[in-house]
Amino acid sequence: MSAARETLARCRALLADVTPLPGDCGEVCGAACCRSLPGEETGMLLFPGEEAFYADRPGWKTVPAEGGALLICPGRCKRSERPLACRMFPLLPLARGEEIRVAVDARARAVCPLASSGVRGLRTDFTEAVRACGVLLRGDPALSDTLLRLTAWHDELRETQKRFGGG
Repeated sequence: MSAARETLARCRALLADVTPLPGDCGEVCGAACCRSLPGEETGMLLFPGEEAFYADRPGWKTVPAEGGALLICPGRCKRSERPLACRMFPLLPLARGEEIRVAVDARARAVCPLASSGVRGLRTDFTEAVRACGVLLRGDPALSDTLLRLTAWHDELRETQKRFGGG
């Protein structure tokens, strides 16, 4: 197994059983993050090498996207089937030099009611698992660039939201 796949497997394991809330957070919003709007396909950006986890899976497909591949899922699924981005949602580890911080993903604000509660409104073991995953990603040369790109996109979106009164 390549180093990147090993790192991804470790991150997926860290986030296998911890969730933002004690129960199924999809019960709060009707699983809004698992639904595409009519006429549009939405999905989650995969980390490099993560596509291999979804090869030949019925109902799942990947499409090219800026920064890599986007996974389109069949709707609701078992946590064990989810890509890393779904397991971390609505949080995102952010790389600030060598430091890894955890923040509410700026993209989550549009669909996730938990986003308004901030990081402190979510389970501590979940936020710590997301941070630990960020440390692993930052330490892997094949995955670190993706984490840095996500951090830059997050920062750019947050600045835009602030300019237009959204946070």
